[in-house]
Amino acid sequence: MPLFFMHYLCDMNISEILTVSFTLFAVIDMLGSVPVIISLRAKSSITIQPLKVTLASAALMIGFLFAGEYFLKYLGIDKSSFALAGSIVMFILGLEMVLGVDIFRTDPDAPGGSVVPVAFPIIAGSGTLTTILSLKVMYDEVIIAIGILANLVFIYLALHSTSWLEKKISKAGLLTIRKFFGVILLAIAVKIFRGNL
Repeated sequence: MPLFFMHYLCDMNISEILTVSFTLFAVIDMLGSVPVIISLRAKSSITIQPLKVTLASAALMIGFLFAGEYFLKYLGIDKSSFALAGSIVMFILGLEMVLGVDIFRTDPDAPGGSVVPVAFPIIAGSGTLTTILSLKVMYDEVIIAIGILANLVFIYLALHSTSWLEKKISKAGLLTIRKFFGVILLAIAVKIFRGNL
């Protein structure tokens, strides 16, 4: 069994794994969310627990990866239609990142803790969950799962290092990163839309 798994990993397209990982990285926008998380952490009523947030985000994303399609079937929606709708959401997220407007962001003043609003909706929000199902039309579930796991590692490290990131990356730097990945997300959204139209 381990040999079969290793052979399967070797046969997988590395470029597909990278595409999925960077797509989710752009949608989750962890670096762009750092200022919001720092603001939440500064409030005495909010305690950010990196491991708890990461595990909650993992449960939401992995759960939606494997059970989201059944939920759609229950509603009578096919994957291609959902992918088209998801690409529109991704396009709006990309515009949000490039233009600097907030559509899907949570209110930093909203009461909550590690799971709400950090894990949901800042990390595993509507845009992330929609993107995961949209990617299923084009990529294998194992590849998407690897992309999710890669992002979960980064999410944990970013949450664990918010103080360091606050000092090392300026607001201008975070803004530049957000706009760069916004343009990438717009291009990926157009590709998914065109492929499922």
